[in-house]
Amino acid sequence: MTETTPPTTSVQPNRVVIERLGHVLLIGFNRPEKRNAADLALLEQLSLAYGELDRDPDLRVGLVHAIGDHFTAGLDLADVGPRLGATGLDMVPEGGVNPWQVDGHSVSKPVVMAVQGTCLTLGIELILASDVAVAAESTVFGQIEVSRGILPFGGATIRLPRAIGWGNAMRWLLTGDMFDAREALRIGLVQEIVPDGTQFERALALAERIAAQAPLAVQATLANARVAVRAGDAAAEAQLQPELARLAVTKDARIGMESFLTRVPAVFEGR
Repeated sequence: MTETTPPTTSVQPNRVVIERLGHVLLIGFNRPEKRNAADLALLEQLSLAYGELDRDPDLRVGLVHAIGDHFTAGLDLADVGPRLGATGLDMVPEGGVNPWQVDGHSVSKPVVMAVQGTCLTLGIELILASDVAVAAESTVFGQIEVSRGILPFGGATIRLPRAIGWGNAMRWLLTGDMFDAREALRIGLVQEIVPDGTQFERALALAERIAAQAPLAVQATLANARVAVRAGDAAAEAQLQPELARLAVTKDARIGMESFLTRVPAVFEGR
């Protein structure tokens, strides 16, 4: 498999680089000299990138990756620690969306992750808040907050037990131990392991595959699954028929039917 180098073009300098590739928004951590540890600037710029993904109807999928050898070493406690106030950490500027989606607002588009090297704390929580994750085979993971005297505050205590089971979650949450990509795949934290250096290429292929589907249908599917998780099966069931009726009269539904009848690949418009 040919190695693909993530793009480094940015519309804003410093901690996060973004680039549009068709209907995919590439969002890259760009602090490699610090193993992409997240200071407040990185957190704010990441929030703004998620806000752009959420708002722009031309964007259908986000792909989060990292420049350098490591995905993230977690929080830069030296920078973030002094900023913690009585109500926690204020990290979402106007126009942003909390990437960890623990404030009641979820990004409406799917997010694919490509991780490598070290993936600690907020990196794992970002995977849990996303939809599909690809890991390089040498990636190591750790939810190490208990070793620093704090608790995970990006959703791991909520999502990890649900995603991988109570015992598996407590094994890693309560010990702060590190684990490898094979364990991450076994417990379902990531969906694929690929050779080192190919994680971005594989994640991009998945993101583009999602982006090629009918975007309104993708967003409705994602939203209904989230309702089931947050509000229960009955709440999600109540929305199924109304959502089906709404989607059935869209132009994309007509395009999808024509594709089925003619066997010509569909080119969806998001209408």
